[in-house]
Amino acid sequence: MKIMEDKPKNKPQILEKIINKTEELGFNMPSDVWVGSMLKALVSAKRGGQFLELGTGTGLSLAWILEGIDAESEVISIDYDPQLIDLVKGFFHDESRVKLMAQDGGEWILANQDKRFDLIFADAWPGKYSLLDETLALLKPGGIYLIDDMNPQANWPEGHAEKAVNLLAHLEDRRDLEIVKMNWSTGLVLGVKKD
Repeated sequence: MKIMEDKPKNKPQILEKIINKTEELGFNMPSDVWVGSMLKALVSAKRGGQFLELGTGTGLSLAWILEGIDAESEVISIDYDPQLIDLVKGFFHDESRVKLMAQDGGEWILANQDKRFDLIFADAWPGKYSLLDETLALLKPGGIYLIDDMNPQANWPEGHAEKAVNLLAHLEDRRDLEIVKMNWSTGLVLGVKKD
């Protein structure tokens, strides 16, 4: 007997449109629906929250985040590719809770060390494999840091597995985070910043 559903329910209405466009573009780095459903649940626990997404992509994860946040919450989503940001602006043109930015994520992180967030989803190189300390400094106490794709992926370049192993070891050694590794979806790590 199968107890768990095969796919999450209560998906964002725009999700299928984004998935179709993602496939049409041949974009090979989308987040899956399980990551999205996790993000929706996490942000819904932070009413009036401030959220940061590093790596907008085609807007799949952003759709889930927007589905979970309340009217007083705000999301900043950053991607280095202006064409992707323009695409995502088309999906969310009437959405006032999101600020989309076509900018290098590393430059943004360094220029915004005064900001604090309730949740950071680091789905790009900056904030995950580079500038990790600076990114974690952006978390409020009790803030959540989430990364995916920590299990081997088909699009990983040669030598990337070692980088993932080193990142996990570094996160596990940190004293300012409580982390949990989830061998689920694409392989998630969730960290909560201690006071």
